[in-house]
Amino acid sequence: MTADAHDPAAAPGASAPAFSDAGAGASSDAFSDAAAPPYAGGNPYADYRSAEFGFTGLTDLADRRLGGAVIAANDELFAERENLLLPGPAEFRPHTFGNKGQIMDGWETRRRRGTGAARPHPTDEDRDWALIRLGVPGVVHGVVVDTAHFRGNHPRQIGVEGAELPGTPGPEELLDPATAWHPLVPRSPVRGHAANGFAVADRRRFTHLRLSQYPDGGIARFRVHGEARPDRTWLSALGTFDLAAIENGGAVEDASDRFFSAPVSLALPGKSRAMGDGWENRRRRDDGHDWMRLRLAGRGAVRAVEIDTGYYVGNAAGWAALYGRDDRAADPEEWFELVPRTRLQPDAVHRLVLDAPRPATHVRLDVFPDGGIARLRLYGGLV
Repeated sequence: MTADAHDPAAAPGASAPAFSDAGAGASSDAFSDAAAPPYAGGNPYADYRSAEFGFTGLTDLADRRLGGAVIAANDELFAERENLLLPGPAEFRPHTFGNKGQIMDGWETRRRRGTGAARPHPTDEDRDWALIRLGVPGVVHGVVVDTAHFRGNHPRQIGVEGAELPGTPGPEELLDPATAWHPLVPRSPVRGHAANGFAVADRRRFTHLRLSQYPDGGIARFRVHGEARPDRTWLSALGTFDLAAIENGGAVEDASDRFFSAPVSLALPGKSRAMGDGWENRRRRDDGHDWMRLRLAGRGAVRAVEIDTGYYVGNAAGWAALYGRDDRAADPEEWFELVPRTRLQPDAVHRLVLDAPRPATHVRLDVFPDGGIARLRLYGGLV
């Protein structure tokens, strides 16, 4: 693809996307080989182009499980806009046709045309757009525009903007000319059948994003990684709430092991739905133990704890202990005990009331010696 006036390299302060050139047919020029080869059979991800992005360890603020939604799109003829935020990677079933063509697991618009025979091509400004409500408002550190399985039908370029509106606005309010949209990712080239990552420098809080593709095409998944910034007035009005929940501003920071599943599941809404919908580490063959650490929604006093081992039958953690740390304490590095080492039962909810609530900003869950935990709830209030 030839660079033009909208190439991110030409925009001051803009960051180009990161790519891995490990895929078949990849070029050393990040944009000269934008189209992946046609599907040749076998593993549909065999030539998928990806890369490591420094921001993907942060919360996906648009996660459907947190309440994220694609509330409107100007076109979705071939594939529905809602697919953009589905958990998990996009699937591809070759030769699965509906009345409008190959059924794609993503958002795909019709081919744009010009104004007539003399001008058959779309203009440089033609675009399709989708409006995304973040599941949790927050500061966006980076986005991933995943074009998996869109090989000859991905967009040429994309752009992302953000807005902050109170309440629960609909498309009418978001599309109102008075709504202020701020550029997060300038108009930038993307590759087909690839994870296209873009770092975001703007540190304002946003509630909604607008994803644009130029001039048309298909995008499989859209991930929005950042730091949650929920409405503090709402949390204060609640009084008691789950201080660990991602939807309330909690964030999983680290864990000793992520072999079978990520610890972020511990702080997701609702009950787990299967064994894979929790945090499960590998079997230990030493004398150590596993742990995970999370940052609370704010400095709070935990009064009650719920440890759920749902769906973990033969592989639940045997024992668990909970420790807290307070960034405002005289010794901010000191860990103090909240819940002593406690026996856990498989596939069960354990409810524990603390005798003496103590302010904390971080909590560490230790499991002995290893095993699965489905959910962790830390009920209390801000102090």
